[in-house]
Amino acid sequence: MYTANENRYETMKYNRCGKSGLKLSAVSLGLWHNFGDNSNFDNMEKMCFTAFDNGITHFDLANNYGPSEGAAEINFGKILRESMHKYRDEMIISTKAGYYMWPGPYGDWGSRKYLISSLDQSLQRMGLDYVDIFYHHRMDPETPLEETMEALAQIVRSGKALYVGISNYDGPTLQKASDILTDLHVPFIINQNRYNIFDRTIEKNGLKEKSKELGKGIICFSPLAQGLLTDRYLNGIPEDSRIRTDGRFLNENSLSDDKIKCIHALNEIAKGRGQTLAEMALAWILKDDYVTSVIIGASKPSQILDNIKAIENTSFTSDELSAIDKIASSFQ
Repeated sequence: MYTANENRYETMKYNRCGKSGLKLSAVSLGLWHNFGDNSNFDNMEKMCFTAFDNGITHFDLANNYGPSEGAAEINFGKILRESMHKYRDEMIISTKAGYYMWPGPYGDWGSRKYLISSLDQSLQRMGLDYVDIFYHHRMDPETPLEETMEALAQIVRSGKALYVGISNYDGPTLQKASDILTDLHVPFIINQNRYNIFDRTIEKNGLKEKSKELGKGIICFSPLAQGLLTDRYLNGIPEDSRIRTDGRFLNENSLSDDKIKCIHALNEIAKGRGQTLAEMALAWILKDDYVTSVIIGASKPSQILDNIKAIENTSFTSDELSAIDKIASSFQ
C-alpha cells in the first residue's frame, strides 16, 4: 500500500485560484497523454505517486482523455481505489466535458443533456462521488450560453462538483459566462487555456487580462509546446519523439530550421539563468500572479521531478523578458 512522503508540502508553492478560497499547487499533473489504454499501468501509478510525494495536489483529467476515450479516468480511478484513496481530501481532481464522447446528438459540445450525462459517466469511471472542479471544455457556437452555464449550476447544486471552470474560452465569452454564473451564485473560479512562450493566444483574445479583472484563476496546458520548449529537439528530431509517433498535435512540418534556431536561442537564455529550457518555459508562465498553476504532462516520473524545479526561480529581468519576446515573435 502506498504511503505518501510526509514532507510533501514543504517545497511546493500553492497559489490562490483567483479570489476564491481554493489554492492549487503551482504545478499540476495532466493526464491528457500517457494514461490511456496504450500506456503501462505501473508507470502511471509511479507518476501519480511521484507527483503527490512532491506536493502536486491537482490531477487534471477530461472525459475524452485516453486513448480510448475515458481510459485516463478509468486508470486514475483504479490508482485512487487501490493506492491513494486515503488521500482524497488532500487532492484536487478535475475533469471536463465538451468534446466528442459518444455517437448521436447528445455526446458532444455543451448541451445540458451532454454535460450532466458526461459527468455522471466520469464519476462512475473514477469511482468518485464528486470532482473538485468540473469544466466546460470548449465554447459551443450553437447551444445558448445560458443553457451551458445553468448545467454547471445544477452540477454544483447536486454536489457532483465543488467548483466549476471553463476551458478554451476567449475574453468576451468569459465575461458573459461569468455574469451568468454570478447571477446563479455558482463558484466559478478558473479558466483553463493553452499558454506558452510560443502561443500567446490568451494575451491576444483578452482572456488573460479579463480573468484578472474578474478575479478568476488561470491554469495553463501545453506549457512546453508539445515538447518544443525542451531539449528534445535541440539536435534534431528523435525517433521516439511525439512528432514521429503522434502527428495529431505536432508534426515535422511545424519544425523548420528557423524554428529550431529560435529554440536554441531560448536555450541559451535558460542556461544563463541556470535552468533547463523546460524549467525556464514553466517559470515564464508562473512569473506573475495571472497564472495560478501550470499543467505538466509526463511519460516518466523523472520528468515530473525535473519540471517541479521550475518553481525555484520564477523571476525574470526585463532584458530576459524582452529577449524571450523577440525570439517568440520570430518563431511564428
